[in-house]
Amino acid sequence: MKKLLLIIMVMFLAFYSDAQFTKARLQATGLTCSLCSNAINKALQKVSFVASVRADIKNSAFDIVFKQNDDIDIDAIKNAVEDAGFSVGSLKLTGTFTDVKIAPDQHVKIGNERFHFLYVNSQLLNGEKTMTVVDKNYVSAKEFKKYSAATKMSCLQTGKAASCCVKDGIPADARIYHVTM
Repeated sequence: MKKLLLIIMVMFLAFYSDAQFTKARLQATGLTCSLCSNAINKALQKVSFVASVRADIKNSAFDIVFKQNDDIDIDAIKNAVEDAGFSVGSLKLTGTFTDVKIAPDQHVKIGNERFHFLYVNSQLLNGEKTMTVVDKNYVSAKEFKKYSAATKMSCLQTGKAASCCVKDGIPADARIYHVTM
């Protein structure tokens, strides 16, 4: 019985790539004063998987720490900023990874989210790594145009799985986040 349990655990670990996002650095746009920063800070603190937020007023940035073992919803972060009346200028996610394989134009599931990697070298992610979200409404229009030139996959334009993703077994219209390292 113990051997069977051990075999099942080993098989589970073989198919499970371990990754957990632990924190983020968000750069906001449209801030003009400390009251603006406070509005975003309060909005981010209300997001269910956020453990803490520290405002960096000088740089219009926010350091966000996620609750341990909670799944994150990247769009919920963006929506909180937009609901406060501002925009996301950049979002960098930091996580701890164990044997997560990435490659250019590859889709990878991390937690409950799917990520499409752009401008990366094929590699195995181990330890703490940071990735930048490059979808529309997460970077400037100029930056988005640059990233759009990096792939012929149509999912970048919509943020939703398209024919280019379905071939990888991703359900049609599933949310796809485009990132770079």
